[in-house]
Amino acid sequence: MTASPDPEVALRWWADGEVAVAGHIDRLTDDDLVADSNLPDWSRAHVVAHLARNADALINLLSWARTGVETPMYPSRAVRDAGIAATAARPPAQLRSDYVAACARFGTALESMPAEAWTALVRNGQGAPVPASAVPWMRAKEVWVHGTDLRAGLTFADLPSDFCSALVADVLGLFTSRDQAPDVTIVATDVDGTWGSGATRIEGPVSAVAAWLTRGDGSGLTGEVPPPPTWL
Repeated sequence: MTASPDPEVALRWWADGEVAVAGHIDRLTDDDLVADSNLPDWSRAHVVAHLARNADALINLLSWARTGVETPMYPSRAVRDAGIAATAARPPAQLRSDYVAACARFGTALESMPAEAWTALVRNGQGAPVPASAVPWMRAKEVWVHGTDLRAGLTFADLPSDFCSALVADVLGLFTSRDQAPDVTIVATDVDGTWGSGATRIEGPVSAVAAWLTRGDGSGLTGEVPPPPTWL
C-alpha cells in the first residue's frame, strides 16, 4: 500500500467531505432513506448507518493511539455488520441524529489527539499496521466514496481531483500488495497521472479512474477496461 497523503491535506479532504456528504443526507426525505443505494442489498439508510458506525470505529483507533490500549475498529466483521443493520433499522429521525452525533464525536476525537500520539501504530480494517496519522485519510475515503453510493446527487466527478489522484494511488498500492494489480496502463487525462505499465491503455478523468477502481464503473474511461479487483 502507498503511504498516506500528507496529514494536513487529508484533514482538509476529510472536513470538506463531511460537509458535502452531510448536506446531501440532509436533503434526503424519510422515503428517500429507505430507497436503494448504489450498493447491493443496502438502502441509503444502510450507507448513512455505515458512515456513523465507521466514525465510531475510527475513534477506537484514535483511542488506541492515545492510550496504548489495543482497541480495534470492530471486534469482528459480524459485529460490524450487525451494528450497521441495527442502526439502519432505526426511525429516520433517530438515524439522522445518530449520524450527526457520531460525526461530531469523531471530530472531537481528532481535535483532542496529543501531538505525540499521531505516530502510534494501530491496525486498519484490513489488519495492516498504520500510524494514527492515517486515520483522517481513512475517514476521508469512507465519506467521499460512500457519499457517491447514496445516489443523492454526489458523483465521482464532484470529488476533488487531488483527492481522486491520491485515492487511485492508494487503491493501486493495495492491489499491488495483494499481487492483484491490473495489467494496464492508466492515464488520467485531466491531471498529471499515469499508473501501471501494461500493454492495454485506458484513459479518462482521474475521477473516472477512481470510480472504476473503487466501484467497478468503467463508463467514464476509454480503452478495453477490465473489471478491477475487489477494493475492500
